[in-house]
Amino acid sequence: MGIDDFRLARFLPYRLAVLSERISRRLSAIYGAEAGLSVAEWRVMVHLARCREVSVREIHNCVNLDKSRVSRAVTRLETAGLVQKTGSPTDQRLLAISLSPEGWHLLDRIVPPTVDYEARLLAALSDADCAALDTIIEKLHRVLDADPEARPRSVLDLPQPPDAGDASAPNDATIDRTP
Repeated sequence: MGIDDFRLARFLPYRLAVLSERISRRLSAIYGAEAGLSVAEWRVMVHLARCREVSVREIHNCVNLDKSRVSRAVTRLETAGLVQKTGSPTDQRLLAISLSPEGWHLLDRIVPPTVDYEARLLAALSDADCAALDTIIEKLHRVLDADPEARPRSVLDLPQPPDAGDASAPNDATIDRTP
C-alpha cells in the first residue's frame, strides 16, 4: 500500500487516538468544571486512589503520561492540598505520593459523574457489543504485549481472572480506602 491508498480516517491508531482524546476532553469538562483538574491531575488522583501510595516513577509507568507531566501534576495537586508526599520507607531517594483527606473527598464528588458519563457512552452498545469491545481491546493489548518495541502496560491493567472480585484484588469499580 502506498500513500495514495492510505486513508487516515480508516487508520486504526488514528481512529483510536481521536476517540480516546474526544472522550478524555469530554470527561475533563466534567471534573474540570467541578474541581479545576487537568487530565494529568485527574489521572494521577485516580491512580493514587487505586494504588494508595506510589512514586512519581510508578505513576508515570501506569497512567500513560510523560514523567514531566506527572511531576507537574503532582506539584499542582500538592499545592492544592489534594496529595501529600512522604519519604519512601524502602528508598529515601524516592518520595511516596498519596491522596490527602481533601483529595479523597474531592474524588468522592467527581468520580460519580464521570462514571455516569461512561455509562452514557456504554448505553450506545449492546451487552454483546460491550463484550466484543472488551475482547478486541484485550487482543490489541496482547499484540502490543508481545512487541518488544512497545511500551509495556501496567500490571494493574492486566486482565483479572473472573473470580478476582475478592477483597485482596484491586477493584477499579469502587474506591477502597483501606491501606
